[in-house]
Amino acid sequence: MAAAREHVISDLRTRIAALERNAERKADYLPFGVPEIDAVLPGGGLAYGALHEFAGGGAGVVDGAAAALFVAGIAARTKGKIVWCLTRPDLFFPALAQAGLHPDRVVFVEADKEEDVLASMEEALAFGGLGAVVGEIVRLPMVASRRLQLAAEKTGTMGLAVRRWRRQTEASDFGQPTASTTRWRVSLLPSEELPVPGVGRARWFLELMRVKAGECAEFIVGACDASGRIDMSTGPSDRQDQAGRSRHIA
Repeated sequence: MAAAREHVISDLRTRIAALERNAERKADYLPFGVPEIDAVLPGGGLAYGALHEFAGGGAGVVDGAAAALFVAGIAARTKGKIVWCLTRPDLFFPALAQAGLHPDRVVFVEADKEEDVLASMEEALAFGGLGAVVGEIVRLPMVASRRLQLAAEKTGTMGLAVRRWRRQTEASDFGQPTASTTRWRVSLLPSEELPVPGVGRARWFLELMRVKAGECAEFIVGACDASGRIDMSTGPSDRQDQAGRSRHIA
């Protein structure tokens, strides 16, 4: 009788602990705090417990770095440690700090192969209790992206895949289907004009290329500030698309 009662009590404790973990789980969405962007995202922000995908607008290093800084700003606004998985340790720590992500919050996981990066991301997402899990990869196969999405769903942790190209031919893989909840492309624009000679705040051209249960959109924004936040940039701008043609964006 006593053994049966102890078994029931143990089972209740397990269920209560699971409920407490769910109660402590982060909010379902992380808003950008920019009404124009949050309005096009179901739930009003980036979903936790989901995989999100980011890449530079071109095949160059500069746009790829902008995409990484955009991700750093998103990760900075989550709570908890950040796991950043990569094969090439070329991140500039002061730049991460300027985007709001202090290196002390980040646990870097270096791997020899992209397959190991994907495996590390999946393990970190399944672990739970993290602010976000970032992975720098070139290719994201559908099967691998589905595994990451499922791991994120189980723990409520946000997964952020940064597609950084090593060669121009690799950029074409970004158009292949994945299980990511959102897909973004980031391109560098001329910095904001100042009333005096100098370099103003960096600006980005954001393309929301895919969002589940939502519509695609484009935005011109000021780059992440020291708190990881972007804001809408006013005024028209000219940029070069990937074919080298000038586009005018209002």
